[in-house]
Amino acid sequence: YALVVLPAFAAAIWLALPLAGAGTKTLVALAGAAGALAIVLAVLDVESAANVAKLACYALAGFAFLSLFEELWWITLVALLVPWVDVWSVAAGPTEYVVEERPGLFENVAIAFPSPGEAVIVNIGPPDILFFALFLAAAARFDLRVAATWIGMTACLAVTLALVWWWDDVAGLPALPAVCLGFLVPNGDLLWQD
Repeated sequence: YALVVLPAFAAAIWLALPLAGAGTKTLVALAGAAGALAIVLAVLDVESAANVAKLACYALAGFAFLSLFEELWWITLVALLVPWVDVWSVAAGPTEYVVEERPGLFENVAIAFPSPGEAVIVNIGPPDILFFALFLAAAARFDLRVAATWIGMTACLAVTLALVWWWDDVAGLPALPAVCLGFLVPNGDLLWQD
């Protein structure tokens, strides 16, 4: 299932990639509109459509976030540091607290990936989508390998989701290491040259 649904969601981010050049103010406005739509759809109990609106909100925010990075090495540094922060957050930090103590909050902001025929639902948090979009937009902006970046991030994220489904007794796994690895590996030689 992770090999079908996740690539469809990730393909939507790739298809939206031309919007990454729309300008920060436009992207923030579009992200805000998508977030507001997600809230309305959630209130109306149209969860599938709310998931799509949340995806749009987080992806557009990731595109807007790229404006803070003037140099490729800044993005590389973030890709090297963020996984460690995410591992800590999921294991013993804020994400662990929210998932364990306030699960309704996490489920409201996360994008849900239900497993057909089962009660298992795997959620991907906003930072995971935001950084996915950020790294994909960075690959395009800095003339890296966009297709390989998308494939790498999608494949690594799919493996992470599959592990969460497989280990049904685990509350969650950090997804940002997979996203960062999917960005760093296909572009490693170009990032090193920079």
